[in-house]
Amino acid sequence: MNRLRALSDPDHLPALKPQFAHRRPALGLGPMDPPPRILLLYGSLRERSYSRLVVEESARLLRHFGCETRIFDPSDLPLPDQVTGDDHPAVAELRELSLWSEGQVWCSPERHGQITGIMKTQIDHLPLAMKGLRPTQGRTLAVMQVSAGSQSFNSVNTLRVLGRWMRMFTIPNQSSVAKAYEEFDEAGRMKPSAYYDRIVDVIEELVRFTVLLRPHAEQLVDRYSERVEKDCPVDTDV
Repeated sequence: MNRLRALSDPDHLPALKPQFAHRRPALGLGPMDPPPRILLLYGSLRERSYSRLVVEESARLLRHFGCETRIFDPSDLPLPDQVTGDDHPAVAELRELSLWSEGQVWCSPERHGQITGIMKTQIDHLPLAMKGLRPTQGRTLAVMQVSAGSQSFNSVNTLRVLGRWMRMFTIPNQSSVAKAYEEFDEAGRMKPSAYYDRIVDVIEELVRFTVLLRPHAEQLVDRYSERVEKDCPVDTDV
C-alpha cells in the first residue's frame, strides 16, 4: 500500500498573490540545496477532510518555496500497542518518513476541544529514540488546526505541547481556520481569504527556520545526558 498521498495540481496556486510572496523566503539565511525535506501529517479520515486539504495547500506552497514534501496517509495506521512491537508497515513507514524529514507540518481538526485521536496516534507512534536514532529531535515544526465553528486555538496549543515534548523547534506562527467548510471550493482548493494568507505566513516562516537551523542541527540537539548514555566524552580542551 502506498501511504504517500499524491498532490493534485501541485503547481497551481489560485489563491496566492505571487507578487507578494518571496519565491525563496529563506534567501540569505543558508543553503536551499538540497531542498528542505518536509513531512506533513493531518488528523481526519473523512473523504473530504479539511485538515488534509489544509495540508495539501501547505504542501503546494512548500513546493513553490523550493521544498520537497511528503504527505502521510494514516488510514491503515493501527492504534499504539495494538500490534505487538508496533510491527506494522504503516508504523514503519511513518517512522522512516519522520527520520527523512528536516521539518514537519501537523494539522488537526478540533474535536471536543482537542486534537483528534488519529492525530495523536500518529505522534504516539514516533518514539523519542529508536535504535540510536531520534525521529523528531531537532526538526522544525509548524502547527495548524481546522474548526467546524468559531475560531479556536485548543488544538494548536496541544500540538505545541507535543512538539516540545518531541524535542522539536516549533515555529512562533500558527494557523487556525474557523468554519473550514466555508473556506474551500468544490474541488477542494482553498479560497482567497485572511485564513489562506495566514497559512502562507506559516509556511514561509517554517522554510526560514528550517534553513536557518540546518547548519546547526547537530549542535542544537547535542545533550550531556545522551553523551553520558552513549559513553561519548567530549574534548574538555575545546
